[in-house]
Amino acid sequence: MEDKIAVVLDVLLATSTITACFSYGAKEVYPVVDEAEARSLANKMVNKDVCLVGEFDGQTIEQFLDPTPLSLREHMKGKSIILSTTNGTVAIRKASNAKKVFICSLLNGRAVAKEIAQAYENETIIVICSGSKNKFSLEDFYGAGYFISQLADEREIKLTDSALTAKLFYEQFASESKQMLTESKVGKKLTQIGIGDDVEFVSMQGIITVIPQLVNNRLINY
Repeated sequence: MEDKIAVVLDVLLATSTITACFSYGAKEVYPVVDEAEARSLANKMVNKDVCLVGEFDGQTIEQFLDPTPLSLREHMKGKSIILSTTNGTVAIRKASNAKKVFICSLLNGRAVAKEIAQAYENETIIVICSGSKNKFSLEDFYGAGYFISQLADEREIKLTDSALTAKLFYEQFASESKQMLTESKVGKKLTQIGIGDDVEFVSMQGIITVIPQLVNNRLINY
């Protein structure tokens, strides 16, 4: 993967949350693999205004903020965020050896696609769906299709069969993103625990223009 551009999606919710945090004014986001790494890193960042955000297996980690986009709106400006999630931040870290790593969601997929189309014309792009506990997730497949469709609108691209399938699937249901997310397994679970408003929010397409990029294991807004 070292010579490729990675685009990571965890639509429900990590990459959507990261996108939202930067739109709220976060300075940087450190994606970590678990609670222990998050606490260890926070202890080393004594000179920064740090905010711990995270969940494991759908439960907010004790003494951490809930990693849902709408709940974080008033807490992010100027902060260094340490984020730990079950799937998304783990996938980001696994992709860290790529040439470049971009964070994508329905919220910012258009902006990410435009940046990659302009800056990485002759590069191989790998779209990584975080999934849910190493299993297929509808929302990430749909989000991947959205990104690929946006990229195809910007320039001519060659697609693998899986990428083409995601693109065609998205384009068939392009106007039904809210339904796609709310009907997914994770979307139903999130709605049941009372954060259906967040699911609806992150289903909106192209409303945020931030382009988070991984640099030395921290995310910055490009």
